[in-house]
Amino acid sequence: MKKLHLFSLGLLSMSSLIISSCNDNKTTTATMETKTGITKAAFGETDGKEVFLYTLTNAKGTQVKITNYGGIVTSWVAADKDGKTSSIVLGFDSLSGYLAKPPYFGALIGRYGNRIAKGKFKLDSTEYTLATNNDANHLHGGNKGFDKVVWESSTSSDSTAVLVLSYTSKDMEEGYPGNLKVDVTYTLTDDDELKIEYNATTDKKTVLNLTNHSYFNLTGDVSNSVLDHNLTIDADRYTPVDKGLIPTGELKAVKGGPFDFTSVHKIGERIDSVEGGYDHNFVLNKTDSSLKLIATLSEDKTGRKLEVFTMEPGVQFYSGNFLDGSIKTSAGKPINKHGGLCLETQHFPDSPNQPSFPTTTLLPGQKYHTVTVYKLSVNK
Repeated sequence: MKKLHLFSLGLLSMSSLIISSCNDNKTTTATMETKTGITKAAFGETDGKEVFLYTLTNAKGTQVKITNYGGIVTSWVAADKDGKTSSIVLGFDSLSGYLAKPPYFGALIGRYGNRIAKGKFKLDSTEYTLATNNDANHLHGGNKGFDKVVWESSTSSDSTAVLVLSYTSKDMEEGYPGNLKVDVTYTLTDDDELKIEYNATTDKKTVLNLTNHSYFNLTGDVSNSVLDHNLTIDADRYTPVDKGLIPTGELKAVKGGPFDFTSVHKIGERIDSVEGGYDHNFVLNKTDSSLKLIATLSEDKTGRKLEVFTMEPGVQFYSGNFLDGSIKTSAGKPINKHGGLCLETQHFPDSPNQPSFPTTTLLPGQKYHTVTVYKLSVNK
């Protein structure tokens, strides 16, 4: 592991805990003193800019590491029901792992999370052309989306650890209109909640759909697939897709089929009935944009439970279908198919081309604001 130069930022208090080698999802039993609050460490350089790694620690000893390269959540270390600690997200312990362009591990996604058909959309009478970086379609902001840029960063830790990341996307960057100013705030609470707050403004009519692309594995070991995880999603409908994973425009009922997670099911229970595995947008049962519990993920052996709250109208459930072992952890362990899963809170894929979907248009003078919370707990 690369040695990091550590800077202290707003440290609050010290406590003793068991801590793990967090980026390999590997449990260890070394006891050390930890400090609640936030620390900053050098993490390398890219595009001629310094990159830092921030460690947010709460009163329970839970630690979330985030880098200002791509706004990436590199690890989330927490105890299981037996007190053993490991990371519940896939990630690397060095910048080089991310510069090799893994499939968006832990990253902030923008300007547009998910797919836009054929890389084209219209605003008023003007057609905009984007990169087609996912076969014939546009995916996750293009060739150099928000996941591949260095964000400005600031911190505070008066009562909780807070990291604020800021980025200005220039007019026509990756083909999108408008100078877009974005702020994303990560907060780790003492209740083991990772809160992600997104704010943005534009000086020209544009489209925007921001999300986080963390891959979760609640076992804390990438050797285990997520197929035995239990999942509920508060959605009576989903958006069927074509072979390019572009929504057909239909909102289809999930009842009785393999997409029905309105009651708890193991992910692997019916996955063979879904061609290619789960990579679909679920239409959440929400009537407004209030923050609401929309999904619960749990794992029996560790007792870990992850609840997802969001203001968004949809969530993309992706079961790690394209992971194939070619990507390895920092310790050289292959990340195989279904080694992690994503619950990406969002507006719907291809919304700029689907008038019946909730709009993703942002106008000058409007403020884009949305919040998602991932809350971790343990069932003893």
